[in-house]
Amino acid sequence: MSLENLSVLLVILSFLVVCKSLGNFHYYDFVLKETNFTKLCSTNTILTVNDSFPGPTIRVQKGDTAVVTVHNHGRYGITIHWHGVREPRDPWSDGPENITQCPIQPGTNFTQKVAFTLEEGTLWWHAHSGGTRATVHGAIVILPAGGTSYPFPEPYGQHTIIIGEWYKRDMMQILHSALATGGEPSVSDAYTINGQPGDFYDCSKEATYRFLVDYGKTYLFRIINAAMNEELFFGISNHNLTIVGIDGSYTKPLNTNFIMIIPGQTMDVLVSTNQPKGLYYVAASAFYDGNAMYNNSTTTAILHYSGSYTPPTSSIPMPMLPAVNSSGTVFNFIKSLRGLASQDHPANVPVNVTRKIYITVSMNELPCQNSKGSCSGPNGTRLASSLSNISFQIPQIDILQAYYWNISGVFTEDFPDQPPFFYNFTGDTGSNTLIPSTGTRALIFYYNEVVELMWQGTSVLTAENHAMHLHGFSFFVVGVGTGNFNNVTDPKSYNLIDPPEVNTFALPKNGWVAMRFVANNPGVWYMHCHLERHTSWGMDTVLIVRDGGTTETSMVPPPEYMPPCS
Repeated sequence: MSLENLSVLLVILSFLVVCKSLGNFHYYDFVLKETNFTKLCSTNTILTVNDSFPGPTIRVQKGDTAVVTVHNHGRYGITIHWHGVREPRDPWSDGPENITQCPIQPGTNFTQKVAFTLEEGTLWWHAHSGGTRATVHGAIVILPAGGTSYPFPEPYGQHTIIIGEWYKRDMMQILHSALATGGEPSVSDAYTINGQPGDFYDCSKEATYRFLVDYGKTYLFRIINAAMNEELFFGISNHNLTIVGIDGSYTKPLNTNFIMIIPGQTMDVLVSTNQPKGLYYVAASAFYDGNAMYNNSTTTAILHYSGSYTPPTSSIPMPMLPAVNSSGTVFNFIKSLRGLASQDHPANVPVNVTRKIYITVSMNELPCQNSKGSCSGPNGTRLASSLSNISFQIPQIDILQAYYWNISGVFTEDFPDQPPFFYNFTGDTGSNTLIPSTGTRALIFYYNEVVELMWQGTSVLTAENHAMHLHGFSFFVVGVGTGNFNNVTDPKSYNLIDPPEVNTFALPKNGWVAMRFVANNPGVWYMHCHLERHTSWGMDTVLIVRDGGTTETSMVPPPEYMPPCS
């Protein structure tokens, strides 16, 4: 029997992830189908991978390649994205719907190649088709390459924590309804830790997730925020956390009693089990400093010390997490993050910038377009969002194929003949920034340009924190501040020695973030806020990096089969 037929047979029989490692290649089958789960006193049907929520973990070493065949047995067309994986010169497997591929239609399959080159630590994969990522997601664990080790003492054990959300309604229907009415999508009914809401939700206590640990050891916890729209505080009662990695890159150790983790972000933390044997709550709750609706509940798991002992008679202690709107605490936290910048893990921060780009990040309004003539946004408008006054419109033909095959009319290139040093990417709105322009605009870069991209948060309609994510690259956060960016004075405070290298980062409310990267990954790459409601309203755009002058500096050709655009 062939390997392919054997793989299909095993999926049909067990619906478990099939992984066969051939050297540094790992083969997986992801079977998407509707599965029943009972939570919060009711049974829901959700889209899953291999019948699990969260989905299976991809486990590789740095330098390995995963080959994943996605079999869509669900009701919707869907795509899968490998969040934080650079995919060198190969955007064909990156996954965002109608950006680099069209959806995998029900009853079909698509094989994606995921190459792990520079990443090391924790990343994750998720659906990139509207609301499907609420239940279609899982962890990626990238261990050190053979012959190398962690830049900290080998942990005794490891645990993965995926913080998600649970909706009693179908998330795709929630988003479709919100877009149709022009209002906000409904908030989740619960947060979850590894699929379980925890002790403080109805009908949930018996299924609360437990992390079994031994006394006197050090554990590596790999934490992923897979929530759709919520930035989250996280902590473990009576235990300190030491952050040692973010987004598949190591950091200088940062000791803290909590973290704030935004949607799309991953953090690796060390935890010493040095407290009296017992039970301790692991908890996550919302951070939100805007005006929209949000879920103000708390999800819990339990850190459970092993061994024979008499449990304390008092209740399980809770971690002391910051208040929901603690903007100052969050700002100080993100300012404290530093890259490792060691001999084995250097910080190759770009210095000689050739292109500076200034992008404002705004909440907006657009005229109502439904049949009733009135929407649920302010004064009967529909809610929108924008980057530099452009509310992005996702096309019906994916941008990557349009770019590769020179299909006109799909997107507009934003590319001056001679790139100026300071370029203000902006839409044609005149003096009205409340109502943005709309369109499908792409920023074009020459190969190997050194880019400084400056995000500026605004209060056009309302101000809040944002979770900015770039596909195809990791970037160095060389500066972060409050208020309006000053192009003369603020660069003097840049950290060019040990800035964190990330793929997703928090833009403070009414503040700014300066990031740098080298445009050395040719292809089409999505850039967007990782709050799903903001992306659906237009807070996204596309970067296109042109080929270099050689085969090794050019985008690879497409695979033999890509999902067709209908």
